[in-house]
Amino acid sequence: MSELTLSATSSPRSSGRSAGAKGLRIVVLSGPSGTGKSTIVNRLAAQNEVKLVKAISATTRAPRNQERQGVDYYFLSKEEFLRRRDAQEFVECFEVHGSEKWYGTLKSEVQRAHDCGGWAMLEIDVQGAMQVVALYPEAVTIFIRTTSEVEFEQRLRARGTESEEVIQRRLQTARRELEMVDRYRYQVINDDLDRATSEIVQILKGVEGNSNA
Repeated sequence: MSELTLSATSSPRSSGRSAGAKGLRIVVLSGPSGTGKSTIVNRLAAQNEVKLVKAISATTRAPRNQERQGVDYYFLSKEEFLRRRDAQEFVECFEVHGSEKWYGTLKSEVQRAHDCGGWAMLEIDVQGAMQVVALYPEAVTIFIRTTSEVEFEQRLRARGTESEEVIQRRLQTARRELEMVDRYRYQVINDDLDRATSEIVQILKGVEGNSNA
């Protein structure tokens, strides 16, 4: 797979202020699997121009390989997860269809970022992003995408790790997600990882500047 470039198409959908309830700053990154989203998130977490605190997701699935509690995920029993959901402790949560496995972002993770003086950075899907915006309308939402569906499919096939059935399923999912792209404040076309990180940092610095104006 060739290294990805990021040109950002910025189309703010609100006032440009990121500070929502109690001064919380939240950035949501979404995009189909295969767009380089996770790599970009890791690079954003490593840079020091804008303070970003990656929100740790909670899940009811069992740990895999060397995953650590409180570092990679918060591993909860289904009973504990649903208790917290009913107590409205999640910013967003969902059950993976047919798996009986739950995933979500706890409000305490957003507060942890705030207490650290940084942005809460959430890497979540479109469904979760809309839940976040419903609670925090001033959240900065960024959709990461490829230049075209053809490019996206080429990247999936270049992996050489997925069956045709899985590829077709991912393509269908990507099409559904792209139907929601206009509900994001920014769209970032990613075809270079270095510039991708830089462009998103500049977006956030610009929002911070507007907030302090």
